[in-house]
Amino acid sequence: MSIVLAAVAAYLLGAIPFSLLIGKWGYGVDIREHGSGNVGATNLGRACGVRAGLLGLIFDAAKGAAAVFAGGAISGALASGDRLVLLGLGCCAVVGHMAPVFLAGKGGGKGVATGAGVFLAIDAPALGGAFLVFAATVLGTRYVSLGSCLAAAALPAILLARDRQPADPVFLLSIGIAIAIAYKHRSNLARIRDGTESKLPLSRGAKTDPGPDGS
Repeated sequence: MSIVLAAVAAYLLGAIPFSLLIGKWGYGVDIREHGSGNVGATNLGRACGVRAGLLGLIFDAAKGAAAVFAGGAISGALASGDRLVLLGLGCCAVVGHMAPVFLAGKGGGKGVATGAGVFLAIDAPALGGAFLVFAATVLGTRYVSLGSCLAAAALPAILLARDRQPADPVFLLSIGIAIAIAYKHRSNLARIRDGTESKLPLSRGAKTDPGPDGS
């Protein structure tokens, strides 16, 4: 029963649409009316500027980490070090972000920042390596979607380099996450190939609205 309660708490944490709230309360903008219409940090950044997007990313990542710690405390997995349960709770938070009950399960983000928060709680050094890949890609290309996919793809290799075994649940989940992120970004990758994907503005106040087909 404690694991069920922890899973529900993790999902509800993940379902809090922080980027939507930041857009509405901080900028008077409903980001669901801009870009892709989802409530992820990338769409917030494009609708309200880079500073807003970074704030949304921090909050989205924080709820992934909070789901692991809070859910782990409720279930006892944190004390016992049961990584499989902790990862499961993290997945609940990602699902909450992608299909938030507070928005009737619609318009959720793509789960990258929340998933990063989960790995921050479980293997912070590995996440740090993946973040370097993400940052270098975004700074070099200004494509957040490409940076997300390459960082996710790099994470399994980084975990192996950190002596994770091939059967380790953290390593196995990282492969699943990489595949899921690539799938969620398949339309973005197609637009990058075609040269029509919107780029992230790098100035603090700049913002772009890529239209209904944006990321």
